[in-house]
Amino acid sequence: MTLLLEYGHLDLVIQAAEERGEWFCADGAVRELCRAGEFGRALEVMEPFAATGWRTALWAKAQILSRAGRVAEALDLVCPDEEDRASPTVCRDVAELLAKAGRVDEAIDLLVPHIGEPWIRTALVEITEDKDRDERVLELIAPHAEAARHAHDEGRRDHSCSDAQELQARVLERAGRADEAIRILGEDMARRRFLSENTLTAYAELLARHARLEELRELATGHDAHAVLDIYARALREHGRAEEAETVMREAIAADDWVGYRAWLSSVLLEDGRLDDAITVAECGFGWYDCSNLLAPLVHPLLGRPAELLYLLDHPLTVPHHGHEEFQHWWRAFALAGLGRAEEAIAVVEAHPDPWTDPRIVRAGLLHAVGRLAEAAAELRDLGTIAAREELFEVLVRQGQAIEAITAHPTVAEQRAAKAKTEPTPTPLREDGYSAEPPF
Repeated sequence: MTLLLEYGHLDLVIQAAEERGEWFCADGAVRELCRAGEFGRALEVMEPFAATGWRTALWAKAQILSRAGRVAEALDLVCPDEEDRASPTVCRDVAELLAKAGRVDEAIDLLVPHIGEPWIRTALVEITEDKDRDERVLELIAPHAEAARHAHDEGRRDHSCSDAQELQARVLERAGRADEAIRILGEDMARRRFLSENTLTAYAELLARHARLEELRELATGHDAHAVLDIYARALREHGRAEEAETVMREAIAADDWVGYRAWLSSVLLEDGRLDDAITVAECGFGWYDCSNLLAPLVHPLLGRPAELLYLLDHPLTVPHHGHEEFQHWWRAFALAGLGRAEEAIAVVEAHPDPWTDPRIVRAGLLHAVGRLAEAAAELRDLGTIAAREELFEVLVRQGQAIEAITAHPTVAEQRAAKAKTEPTPTPLREDGYSAEPPF
């Protein structure tokens, strides 16, 4: 769906939704139609799905009606009864709709009975953004923030309130009371009166946003350096003090050679185009069993820069990673393909096959990567599996054969049948008990 829309095939996406019952096509088409103000067509696309009574589709239809200015109809469609009002999930969804319709006080009232849930408090803060209700929101959140503080003072760990302090500060800040937010959270930090590291990082980010760099420095060079030193260093860079940020991190590495410091500095050096310097900082981890700490953060930004990626992979300390050997082989093949060296890339993969992927699909993918689309399509047609047909779809779209691509793509029923053979798992349920997948 995303690829078809990217290539301008909205009508084909709508057709797939109608003829094949493709939910994701319907959902994507509706977003595009609403963006263009074509709400009538959007409703036509969504109606067959909503007619099944599937709650996700009913909500999608309500969103269309709301965006079309037909708020009363939207709310009638999803208006909660007494049983629904007992569900925090349903109340959250209806509250979002009410807030978008400008009925903010009703939205807040709907959430109040569930305000003890952390994710409901977050929803409350989000739906009231720029709605001139900050004082009321603060009144609702403050007791939970105080409960978190009292729990700490009494030596208890109350996880149900662990988010309330940072939410309180967030609302104070957006209400124009940043100094008060900094003072309140600062007192909590000084007394170690918080439970979640998120509260600590929220305070550091608050200081950074308001250029309170000296206070941030004190926080970042103390007990909590591992959690917030990178926030301080980033703030220095954002204020034109990049050299100082680098010095701060290098001094931290010299005093405490923690992998997090090296990961941050090497990534920043790469951002600045200093690949050799980034490698020097990170190279000690290039042979570690877990390559996600220092090597992978350099590899991923270079996936679109194949010559530099190959240079990194040819570093003498970059070795296959024990149980993760396929990572380096895949990366090398990708780099070679990016340089147009398809046969070398294919040879690398064939010498070190991925145990979870058909090597013929891999070969086709590499041919695709170097622009040899006809050859890639031929490989995938011959294979004919569900996975191959999914890959063939993308190749055909890029060849300008979108109609044939849709025909080649497996249906939802075919995909589910293939998945059931390998992963016979039950359909997941949402928090409200409704199926997370469409019933068709």
